[in-house]
Amino acid sequence: MSLLLLLATLPSLYWAQPVETAPAVRRAGIERLCVPLEAVAAWRDAGFAAVPFGEKERAARVELQVPGVAGRADVASATNRPWVDANGWRFLRSPAGRFRCDVPSRTSALAAAEAFAYGADVVLGVETGGLEDFGRMLAFVRSVPEVDLPADADIAIQDDGSDVFEEILNLMARGNLLFRVVREPAADVPLNVRIGSKEFPRETAEDPAAFALSVRRRLTDGKRSLRLYGSEAVLGRLLRDGSRARLHLLNYGGRPIEGLRVRLLGAWAQPEALVFGEGRVAVEDYATRDGATEFSLTSLGPCAVIDLAAAR
Repeated sequence: MSLLLLLATLPSLYWAQPVETAPAVRRAGIERLCVPLEAVAAWRDAGFAAVPFGEKERAARVELQVPGVAGRADVASATNRPWVDANGWRFLRSPAGRFRCDVPSRTSALAAAEAFAYGADVVLGVETGGLEDFGRMLAFVRSVPEVDLPADADIAIQDDGSDVFEEILNLMARGNLLFRVVREPAADVPLNVRIGSKEFPRETAEDPAAFALSVRRRLTDGKRSLRLYGSEAVLGRLLRDGSRARLHLLNYGGRPIEGLRVRLLGAWAQPEALVFGEGRVAVEDYATRDGATEFSLTSLGPCAVIDLAAAR
């Protein structure tokens, strides 16, 4: 892979700290960074590939939500589903989009993993305390073998530009419904969705949560390519063709998940998982039955990448 292509698939660091912090940046394994206009020359003199990032560059990018689980003042019950703030739906709606996000130290690794999973062009402003975690995540994603696989989708949903469309996408993504945004109906997915059609009347979209649930019910769980059990704070991104697949798992919960169960449609050979902070680990309780493959991860931090091959 060329350096230019590699950089395009990795999140970029925006670093507003003075050039005196160069040793810490270098220890974090970062050689390319975005810096304020007035600091470009100093960082280049220090041996870094410094890219100018001023107000013009910031304004040209869409601001993202800080990924994670958000506390909500209107939700008090411990039994309610966690409110996951994730940006995957934005990347799916605008694959060629350019984004930015200022993230606190605790989420720098997750934000970098999220951008990598979707191949998104993201500039992340990271606090000083998050520099090491950001660098560790960059090292992790650089260790992931290169693949060229299309994104999997069970649903093609037509973008009508309505005010509620974004929230519908958000809720579908949070429910691990795999979709792509289209202009016209697609012939290669089990379900096409158009707001205002007979199957999905426009008035039902006024309640995005109910609409997302109706999409899931019409698709049926049996046709979902990916299902996850054990946490509602883990979202998956699935890439695959007829013989190979790659599954990205992103844990938005802020703490390790124990015992995550994965179900994928189709017969897949028993894989290993590349888990951030652990390296390559064997999956547990592998089984193929009823036209699907299941396995478990004993522990999941911010992210994992699982490559699969079709079973023979």
